[in-house]
Amino acid sequence: MGDPVDDAFWLIQPARRGNAFEETVERLLHAIKLGVFPAGSRLPPERYLAEHLGVSRSTLRDGLADLQTAGYLTVQRGRYGGAIVSAALPSSGDGPASLRRSEVEDVLAFRAVVEPGAARLAAQAACADEVRDGLLGALQAVTAADATRYRPLDARLHLAIAEAAGSPSLALAVAQARSRTNDMLDRIPFLAANIAHSDRQHAAIVKAVLAGDAERAQAEMTAHLEGTAALLRGFLLDEPENEPENEPERSA
Repeated sequence: MGDPVDDAFWLIQPARRGNAFEETVERLLHAIKLGVFPAGSRLPPERYLAEHLGVSRSTLRDGLADLQTAGYLTVQRGRYGGAIVSAALPSSGDGPASLRRSEVEDVLAFRAVVEPGAARLAAQAACADEVRDGLLGALQAVTAADATRYRPLDARLHLAIAEAAGSPSLALAVAQARSRTNDMLDRIPFLAANIAHSDRQHAAIVKAVLAGDAERAQAEMTAHLEGTAALLRGFLLDEPENEPENEPERSA
């Protein structure tokens, strides 16, 4: 048998540009859950893993640290250190049963359609001063939020963007998508590195909306949702999603 990473190369694909942290966590989780890295085993060296994932070692370390906090790994530093898979893995949340792939993918597909479209329309709309102030206020609130308040304020910002589009039906669709997303987010750990990344993405989305840059607003929202989707798939699903064979661009 060869190196475990080489044997599972189809599984541990390089992370794509834009959501390197989230996709690193997703790929490591799938490798752990599928037994590529069995309970009690030591992960390959950071340098080797980072190279395979196409991410910087600092991004990899952030992912390993948050997986340790979530209970999937024990990370030891020093000459004989490394990341060791926990003997007993955490459950997939506090819900009564695991979610089916079809349930997760249905929510993610619905959200991927309605929210980028809402961001695009919001950028095209001539926002009144109170709407602009509301967006900036919602952005400031979620950026300053602690772990106990982050997700409700995160949802409020997304709803404010939808409301700025000027379509009550679209705002209702975004509210429905967000409610279903929150049910899944409540099942996964709160990861500091992901939140910091989300804060930067939120700022970029609001900036594009207020600048009237519809294409940019849509693209920034799409990238943001892809990062969240990667984490949800990683924590909630036991098998990786099939991905194209061509190697994506690597993150720095």
